[in-house]
Amino acid sequence: MNRPPESFREDRRPREPRGRSQLPAQPLWLRWLPVFYVVVVLAVEPVTPALWPVSFVLTALPLVAAFGYGPRVVAAVTVFAIVLEGVLAGTPCCAGRTVGNLWDRHYVANYICTFVVGILGTILAWHRARREHTLATVRSVAETAQRVLLRPVPHRLGQVSIETLYLSAAAEAQIGGDLYEAVPTADGVRLLVGDVRGKGLVAVETAATMLGAFREAAPDEPDLAGLARRMERSMSRYAEQLAGTEAAERFVTAVFAEIPDDEHVVRLVNCGHPPPLLVSGDRVGELEPTDPSPPINLGGLLGGGYRVDVVPFRPGDTLLLYTDGVTETRDSTGTFYPLAERVRPWTGLPPGALLERLHADLLDYSDGRLDDDLAALTAHRLSAEPAPERRPDSPPPDSRNP
Repeated sequence: MNRPPESFREDRRPREPRGRSQLPAQPLWLRWLPVFYVVVVLAVEPVTPALWPVSFVLTALPLVAAFGYGPRVVAAVTVFAIVLEGVLAGTPCCAGRTVGNLWDRHYVANYICTFVVGILGTILAWHRARREHTLATVRSVAETAQRVLLRPVPHRLGQVSIETLYLSAAAEAQIGGDLYEAVPTADGVRLLVGDVRGKGLVAVETAATMLGAFREAAPDEPDLAGLARRMERSMSRYAEQLAGTEAAERFVTAVFAEIPDDEHVVRLVNCGHPPPLLVSGDRVGELEPTDPSPPINLGGLLGGGYRVDVVPFRPGDTLLLYTDGVTETRDSTGTFYPLAERVRPWTGLPPGALLERLHADLLDYSDGRLDDDLAALTAHRLSAEPAPERRPDSPPPDSRNP
């Protein structure tokens, strides 16, 4: 699952290096459109009076070809159109015209017009190909930036199995302000799912700062509340470097989670973010915070501390963290996506299959029209079995892909 259109569930397979950007494939119907155009002309020509030569519309054939092909093909199509116009004008193959019409001044004018339109179509195809090359390069850079920003999360950290999902509303960009991360620590696994206010490069820059601060602080802070406070300080320092009113606008809603190795619990700090879902057996429940904490970078403005909620999290349970792009997905009537209700029939699925089902259901629910970026992460508590032994020359299971 993934992408792309458009992105989608993270593909963890190694990718071959790209020597050049790849052009997007043209739709099949667009590539066949010139053929259909010629077929229609040949079908209509015999049934029209001799004074109404339909072959004149072949003048537009180079422009039709320019939408689906490159300049060389368009130039060849121009030559083909002129030759076909001559055949239709000077032979009895279709309309019964005599050879004398071949060099009739009206037909000669048609040949000249087709040649001129062919030159314009060739220029149009060349310009379109250049723009598509630029778009392919931008998409390649955006994809690389996303993989740097949202590094692949290991499938397993200790006794926790992790799966991720990322969908971008802008297929051309494939990058946004939603973020997730999982970091192993001495006490267990710490997770982050967040949503940056705003869109575009501003959101991407803020998300990169947030993720960098989390990756540095998560292994060091002794408790989850301390981690949230340190994130607040880091983001505040980052915002102070910004001019004008941007500082107050660079805030992040987030959920921090900690799954210790030696306790069957999950600790949560919710900073103005949608509540996670806990799937336990056939039960699905929302983990609403007892005392919501302020979004990151708004702690000084809104006040309040960071309260840690502790929830039982036993082997076989699954924690689903997500951004508001999931719950704010709308159907054709404008109704928001009822996440807990939709997930309830999928409690028997493994985490990876659950995210695949969620991905497909979101696209189906919205008729394929996502209005916002979204991210989701599942953390599944495994049984307390020892991890399988590995060979000395094999990479550790918690290492990240390069």
